[in-house]
Amino acid sequence: MNIGIITVRGHNFHPNRRLMEAADSKGHRVTLVHPYRVWAGLEGGKPTLVGQPGMESLDVVLPRQGATLGNACLLLIHHFSMMGIPLVNNLNSIRLAKNQFFTLQTLSAARIRVPDTVLVNSVKGLEDAPAWFGGFPVVVKRVSSRQGEGVMLVEKDQDVERAIRDHLDERNGLLVQRFIPTGGRHDIRVLIVGGKVVGAMALKPKQGDFRANYHLSGKSIEKKLSLAERDIALRAAAAVGLEIAGVDLIVDRKNQITVIEVNYSPGFKGLEKATGLDIAGCIVDHVLCKYAPLLETSLRYP
Repeated sequence: MNIGIITVRGHNFHPNRRLMEAADSKGHRVTLVHPYRVWAGLEGGKPTLVGQPGMESLDVVLPRQGATLGNACLLLIHHFSMMGIPLVNNLNSIRLAKNQFFTLQTLSAARIRVPDTVLVNSVKGLEDAPAWFGGFPVVVKRVSSRQGEGVMLVEKDQDVERAIRDHLDERNGLLVQRFIPTGGRHDIRVLIVGGKVVGAMALKPKQGDFRANYHLSGKSIEKKLSLAERDIALRAAAAVGLEIAGVDLIVDRKNQITVIEVNYSPGFKGLEKATGLDIAGCIVDHVLCKYAPLLETSLRYP
């Protein structure tokens, strides 16, 4: 199989490199699809691709552009689907996952616990938000962010002014959330592939930070999940409709489990480091097992 990965990163980026190694070891290959070098086109009423050569030979596509995903890339993802090329994580699920408030709405509708949140899109909304949660501190987040970027703790009025200056985007809105104190809490990243938990890690914020993210701290520890943690992570991925998902949980001092985020293109460098598992191999195996049998009945345009 020729597995396409939509990414703006190169061959040396950890997930790309590991997925290429895993595919090669199984006699298959990965083609990196740069979404700013491949363009969707229509010719004679049929979908086609322009730009980067070799796209016609793709058998399946994994969209992995992450939070930087824009409307043009969403259209490209849909275009691959129109060409009869299967997507690992479908377009509707990616649309949900790329916007954190859409994700929280979906999880809430599935009766999955999420942080108390309000979406504001004006200066007044952001100024008034802390009072809705009983005062400071609160967390503010962009609706789409990556690796802890665009997330800040607001502890006083001066911080609100900085959040307005640095983060407020009135077109897309800004999330304001009740802060879950770091004392006695556990931050967990769970990786799910094909409806199964393949690994989990506990994360610790850096000294003086409240954000638990491997890219910020460089530290991860293997986590053995409780049955409740496993169940909630699986339900969250299923609610959003993702085959491959990184589900972020917080377990507070009262042992309440809250889903903070569901990521459609999770990195796995920290998880491989913490667990010693071949996460890339698990992803490739899922793609091969599910999609290789579909090639003979492909619905591609001739």
